Amino acid sequence: MNPIDEIKYSREICLPRRQFVKGVALGGVLFGLGVSPTRLLAATEAADQPILRGNHFKLAIAPQRVNFTGKERLATAINGSVPGPILRWREGDRVTLDVSNQLAESSSVHWHGLILPAGMDGVPDISYKGIAPGETFRYQFDVKQSGTFWYHSHSGFQEQTGHYGPIIIDPLEPEPFSYERDYVVMLSDWSDEDPTDIYAKLKKMSGYYNFAERTIGDLADDLRQKGLARTWSERKPWNKMRMSDRDLSDVTGYTYTFLMNGRTPADGWTGQFKRGEKIRLRIINGSAMTFFDLRIPGLQMKVVAADGQNIEPVTVDEFRIGVAETYDVIVEPKADRAYCIFAQAIDRSGYARGTLTPDPALTADVPELDPYPVLTPLDMGMDMSKMSGMKMDPGMGRSKLAPAGEGSSAEIIHVATEFGPQVDARSANPQYRLDDPGVGLRNNGRRVLSYADLRNLYPTADPREPEREIQLHLTGNMARYMWSINGVKYADAEPLRFKYGERLRVTFVNDTMMNHPMHLHGMWSELETGDGQYLPRKHTVTVQPGAKISYLISADAMGGWAYHCHLLYHMPGMFRKVVVS
Repeated sequence: MNPIDEIKYSREICLPRRQFVKGVALGGVLFGLGVSPTRLLAATEAADQPILRGNHFKLAIAPQRVNFTGKERLATAINGSVPGPILRWREGDRVTLDVSNQLAESSSVHWHGLILPAGMDGVPDISYKGIAPGETFRYQFDVKQSGTFWYHSHSGFQEQTGHYGPIIIDPLEPEPFSYERDYVVMLSDWSDEDPTDIYAKLKKMSGYYNFAERTIGDLADDLRQKGLARTWSERKPWNKMRMSDRDLSDVTGYTYTFLMNGRTPADGWTGQFKRGEKIRLRIINGSAMTFFDLRIPGLQMKVVAADGQNIEPVTVDEFRIGVAETYDVIVEPKADRAYCIFAQAIDRSGYARGTLTPDPALTADVPELDPYPVLTPLDMGMDMSKMSGMKMDPGMGRSKLAPAGEGSSAEIIHVATEFGPQVDARSANPQYRLDDPGVGLRNNGRRVLSYADLRNLYPTADPREPEREIQLHLTGNMARYMWSINGVKYADAEPLRFKYGERLRVTFVNDTMMNHPMHLHGMWSELETGDGQYLPRKHTVTVQPGAKISYLISADAMGGWAYHCHLLYHMPGMFRKVVVS
């Protein structure tokens, strides 16, 4: 697979320095195939996208003129819309999807999080050859699950240009929670730039889009407020490791406009309700590179599902949703007022927004962006026992949750390939931090979801102990914008081999300063959160900076599968093929 193969778009390239609130109103997307935003809106039920129901679908991948920022660009659309249509299926059905490629280059569709045969998974050069220009590929498989999922391209950088959409699968049995309204809330990031140019700029200067890096002025402020000794003690470990405590996002609001259901912040998406109704929000992070912190001021959210799987309900004020993750929440407005659905980027360089309202004439105030988060030594896996001279956040202790039989100070083994030009840092003392909501969310005065809160609503299907463990280090050289696993990029790596039917543990150690949402195709990742009887099942697991995390896998799916970081511009290197045989 070549994730950057021949994906070029004939778009005017410009880099205006835009404000946090970006985009054009009146729907954001101006479709060029005779379909107006008004006509599309009239066709929707759960979001500003068409809904396709049944068990036989025809999807067309084609170039599409769009305008999110006041300038027309070319997107990759499904059936003429960005995001693509909502696909609504029913558990137990057999679905057939005829996907035609009307682009000038090869394309594909991956059904993210679905359990299906390897040949239907939709990853070029692993699952199949892809869909050549002018050709149609028939996907056909049984729907074995229910919940909130999504689909997207696995070819080049097409996902960044609009090739994504939601999947809703209705269950055969009644759900364990009730609601009166059902809305999809799909988050994404759009750039007017060609994604190959974004990638090229990152390769030349990894901090090209990061305008929050420290300056001489910041140093002067630190010296004035903290003095020389403390300033030096705080900066020394970062300088020694050639790292920055401001490296939260590779691509920022400098080029991105953040979208909610295809609507820009200037316009916003709107969902209606009646006071006292229970509203289900199916929140999907379909972005290429952006983590979002989502809250609805004035409303608590009851989280009832993670990655399409029911969990014991957890009531929170806010949660971080990694790229490719999904969360289902129930909210119950008690007043006849409008509420803002506020999803700010992890680096606070912008936001996506929507409004829940009983009356379209009512508007909701948009909150101020939170302060820019600053990474700490803990986020680089430094040994806190040796950092006594530094002032630390009191909420940043070690997590008490770790896999059975393993303490948080277990020996970390680095393989020889991690020492070389591919790797510029190695975490010295990574911890299991499942109860840590992450940088920028610690002790912020709100109840924030963490992975430690996730508990499967149903008993763990496979209670066996793991037969073996695979440890994978997430590695990189930020200065050269090189990403890898165990210091080896995908092009040079051997496949990971699972034995069919085995139970195994995968432990990730994040040696970088960035969050990495790791996605295993074809099999569930059962997160070890402390209760082996009710392991939550996820398809995408975020590994925090300087942390480690473990989950169990039942290798019950024969064939070849992709395994990768879901940050689009990390994927060319931080990727493996898994072979189950």
